[in-house]
Amino acid sequence: MADLRYQRNFGIAAHIDAGKTTTTERILRYTGMIHRIGEVHEGAATTDWMEQEKERGITITSAAVSCKWNFPTDKGQAIKGSTKEYSFNIIDTPGHVDFTVEVERSMRVLDGLIALFSAVDGVEPQSETVWRQANRYRVPRIGFVNKMDRIGADFLMVVQQVKDMLGAKAVPLQLPIGAEDNFTGVVDLIKMKGIVWHVETEGMTFDEIPVPEDMIDEVNEWRQNLIEAVAEYDEHLLEKFFDDPNTITEDEVHEAIRKACIDLSIVPMMCGSSFKNKGVQTALDAVCRYLPAPVDIEAIKGTDPDSGDEIIRHPDPKEPFAALAFKIMTDPFVGRLAFFRVYSGHLDAGSYVLNVRSGKNERISRIMKMFANKQNPIDFIEAGDIGAAVGFKDIKTGDSLCDEKHPIALENMFIPEPVIAIAIEPKTQADVDKMGMAIAKLVEEDPTLRVNTDEDTGQTILRGMGELHLEIIVDRMRREFKVEINQGAPQVAYKEAFTAKIEHREVFKKQTGGRGKFADIQFEIGPADEEFLKEGKGNYQFINDIFGGSIPKEFLPAIQKGFEASMTTGVLAGFPVENMKVRIFDGSFHQVDSDSMSFELCAKSGFREAGRKAKPIILEPIMKVEVVTPDQYMGDVTGDLNRRRAMLEGMDSRNNLQVIKAKVPLSEMFGYVTQLRSLSSGRATSTMEFSHYAPAPRNIEEEVVAKAKGKVSA
Repeated sequence: MADLRYQRNFGIAAHIDAGKTTTTERILRYTGMIHRIGEVHEGAATTDWMEQEKERGITITSAAVSCKWNFPTDKGQAIKGSTKEYSFNIIDTPGHVDFTVEVERSMRVLDGLIALFSAVDGVEPQSETVWRQANRYRVPRIGFVNKMDRIGADFLMVVQQVKDMLGAKAVPLQLPIGAEDNFTGVVDLIKMKGIVWHVETEGMTFDEIPVPEDMIDEVNEWRQNLIEAVAEYDEHLLEKFFDDPNTITEDEVHEAIRKACIDLSIVPMMCGSSFKNKGVQTALDAVCRYLPAPVDIEAIKGTDPDSGDEIIRHPDPKEPFAALAFKIMTDPFVGRLAFFRVYSGHLDAGSYVLNVRSGKNERISRIMKMFANKQNPIDFIEAGDIGAAVGFKDIKTGDSLCDEKHPIALENMFIPEPVIAIAIEPKTQADVDKMGMAIAKLVEEDPTLRVNTDEDTGQTILRGMGELHLEIIVDRMRREFKVEINQGAPQVAYKEAFTAKIEHREVFKKQTGGRGKFADIQFEIGPADEEFLKEGKGNYQFINDIFGGSIPKEFLPAIQKGFEASMTTGVLAGFPVENMKVRIFDGSFHQVDSDSMSFELCAKSGFREAGRKAKPIILEPIMKVEVVTPDQYMGDVTGDLNRRRAMLEGMDSRNNLQVIKAKVPLSEMFGYVTQLRSLSSGRATSTMEFSHYAPAPRNIEEEVVAKAKGKVSA
């Protein structure tokens, strides 16, 4: 049985190009898992194994790797003293907002996180998204400021941004010795010594040096800040600090930082340059020291699927088995692989587990430890570990897996809504079946990919998180599944909403000889209440205000289902309806002719009739856009954004560049990257992520409705 105190499950997350995969590659080299460092720009990184990742130099799918790290248990370097072997499960996540679900599902199962920041660019839009996701699942994190060797690198500027923009209590544990080309090492504020890495050994070895003369005052100041920040976790430390700071031991400081980090009260900040092999080992030591082991975090809470009572499972192999499937992957050799995190218990290969969603027992034929896309079979897996299993007939992202005799449903994960769509169709008859199979597998793997068939045109509509997301999906269909398809231009995923409350009576009657159909409902339809939406219970509020049994109780679920089913096709242009409230307050029924189907159909026709009078509007997706541009192109860039109906939210400067923040409708942003390149001679860059849905202006609404109706009549 493994000692869980020496297990760490952590992820590496950041904005695009902050160096996540490069850092992961260094970790694998230092832990002896690979013997040659593969670079992202050469398409040789271990965790970027997909063809599309190698070609584009970006991470698309989160990759899990396992490794061991020898952490010094005495005060000296590893070479001099005894060490303790720690087991790591690391997940390298994508930075691009289109693949944000990969980060989301990784956060759900991780115990800790290394949040990477570029020393030049600081906190960027996707850094904020990642931070929010980590807050949602209460994941303790360490900040690592990468790229200290780049021109414009500024460690303390990034620390300040983490405080200001992310609202975190960022506390530096190190100060860099030099920056840009002169970045040679760091001063450890706990040991009060300098560390200088040897370039010729790929940073494997280092020298300890005294604090440089010109840094003594600055180091003392930041050392004081560090002790004050963690002292509230240890009053004894604060007393010592005021009496005689020299009596504080290193172990006392480490212990206080660890408690504060696990409690999410502080974020320890470190720096380095992964590409130049500087600082990654100290970050790994910090993972061992400060990030929680599975036994340090709270026991996982779930519910009994039958009674709804809360159940708690501790990270103990002796407790009943409980795990969460967080990612499904199709492997060409072994078939469907389900990645899962074990929260309690022990599971042997070849045994059975209960899938709570489907209610079926599934046999796990094989269990693997994953190393990117390679599988290493293992005989069993225990609490606190992450693995993958083969043998599931029916499995989806977010399924709870547990002991058959002790069922538990774990909390699922948040899945963002798609905002963009394309129409696709197979080129030949032979591609029809292949396309169906390919889509089924891709939807199983990726919960943000939605598919539906346009009833009017018969085309298959793929919905996703962005243009790049759908481009990769189509590319995978062609390469992995050998499907040739034609695709339409990207379309915006609009929604509809009601803005007025109206009361309506709907009577449904059908007499065809013999038993007929009859239902009569009186209801109010309109926008959902603010309080209901704040509670995050979904976007459909159903209230039963029927007294005196004018409609029997058994028909109410059918009415509720009828309205809910109608929400997928709005009354204006057939887009899904957002945030709707229905209140049933009266009606009548027929002893013989009324049944559940009659009431469901009555609700559907009532939705269409009443919906037209409830002042429906079109909602359009609004994107959060950040543009970084040199000064001289500022006017052209803002002018272009204004033409795109942008709401400018602020401007600031970063390393002699201007940063423009704006909210812009998605419909105006197609082809923006190309336009921005031509406006700025290729020197400006932009990032975009989904913000919210907002009412579309009248002229846009009329255009969207006319287009939808034109397509129908055609």
